[in-house]
Amino acid sequence: MANAATESPVTLEEYRAMDMVQRRDVWLEISDITEAQFDAHMEEQKAREAAVPRVGSTAPDFVADRLDRDRKRTGEQVRLSDYRGKPVAIAFGSFT
Repeated sequence: MANAATESPVTLEEYRAMDMVQRRDVWLEISDITEAQFDAHMEEQKAREAAVPRVGSTAPDFVADRLDRDRKRTGEQVRLSDYRGKPVAIAFGSFT
């Protein structure tokens, strides 16, 4: 089932120039949710954002499965903290 796209009532430049109250009004104008639902969603997003590590802070430790060249699990795991003090690049994505 194809969803009909809603055309924005403002340009990107106009949107960038708006304050948060004006942006909220635009979102409510083009959305099919109520004000209460929108406000509840925004509160949830603020709470999630508060838990996000800040740039420059120590990353939380985690364990990940090592994959082979064919993206199959090797049975080996790596722990981020094992690389403390060394440069690490992490690529997140879905390989399924």
